[in-house]
Amino acid sequence: MDTTRNSLLENTERGLYCPAGDFYVDPRRPVKRAVITHAHSDHARWGCDHYLAAQKSEHLLRMRLASDAEIDFLPYGKTVSHHGVEITFYPAGHILGSAQVRIERDGEVAVVAGDYKLGPDATCESWEPIRCDLLVTESTFALPVYRWRDQSEIFSGINEWWKRSAEEGKCCLLYGYAVGKSQRLLAGLDPAIGPILTHGAVEKGVAAYRASGVPLPETTYVGELDRKHDFVGSMVVAVPSAHGTPWMRRFGRVTTAMASGWMMIRGTRRRRAADRGFVLSDHVDWATTLQAIELCDPQQVWVHHGYSAILARYLRSIGRDAVALDRTGPREEANDDEANGESTVGSGPVTAADDSPTATEGNR
Repeated sequence: MDTTRNSLLENTERGLYCPAGDFYVDPRRPVKRAVITHAHSDHARWGCDHYLAAQKSEHLLRMRLASDAEIDFLPYGKTVSHHGVEITFYPAGHILGSAQVRIERDGEVAVVAGDYKLGPDATCESWEPIRCDLLVTESTFALPVYRWRDQSEIFSGINEWWKRSAEEGKCCLLYGYAVGKSQRLLAGLDPAIGPILTHGAVEKGVAAYRASGVPLPETTYVGELDRKHDFVGSMVVAVPSAHGTPWMRRFGRVTTAMASGWMMIRGTRRRRAADRGFVLSDHVDWATTLQAIELCDPQQVWVHHGYSAILARYLRSIGRDAVALDRTGPREEANDDEANGESTVGSGPVTAADDSPTATEGNR
């Protein structure tokens, strides 16, 4: 068992544990008290007795967890104390309601960043730097090859692809992960080009975003349309698992694209077999990972969820005290957000054919 620890946190088999407060942050297994950074299923797992999360994530977590789950919600910037340990949430910029967890006791501060990105996003609040003694950071795209372009350029490219495809008499299928990425894509689409349609798994997330007050363009759930519907000129936002399935046949002539940070790598684009790849990520790239660490200026950095060993080694080379909590690189097909390439929501298997927004959808 990894027993990496400081005075506030320990890295255990169940996840990051705060002994003084007797709670876990994003536990890997069911525990008595869980503090949750965001609503993706590799961070918000079923079965815990009690959850604490940021207020902005309420609709997504209610969608994700059991209806009778005991969850307390805390606004960004407000502090609660548990066994003398102060807990405060700050925006992480990853998806709606995503949070960094600031933990303080006796003047010492640890921050668990969760998944995060820097820069603007119309669908969630932007990341804020927090000065701390210990920073726990993800490393999903912590390789120098991953450097994101301005999102306005990406959205311009997506809309131009859609417009050109509509002129050619085609329907566009744009793949993005069901919670977070799909809604960010919707916010960047130009509805003047044509109708915007959604796969059921995406529509479920869209409903939670709308209920949270996030403005999105008008959409129509594909399942509400007759199979003889003319889809020419439409944009369908769907989950990646729908690609190559019989569900696609209803759309006639299609052109497909995947939006993900993984599209930076040519081999990944080929494996996805989509016609286009748009590099759009909800995680920090190499440069902004280093920028975030510099702004938080911790005495020690713990690195997990990705290229941990590589980032930790680089940080040590520039004079920072850094430890890798795990040693394996990210997998493209594992849980449910971009860090792991999953495309589902909820608590059970889903197929593209059964795309009802009320279906149970979950871990693969």
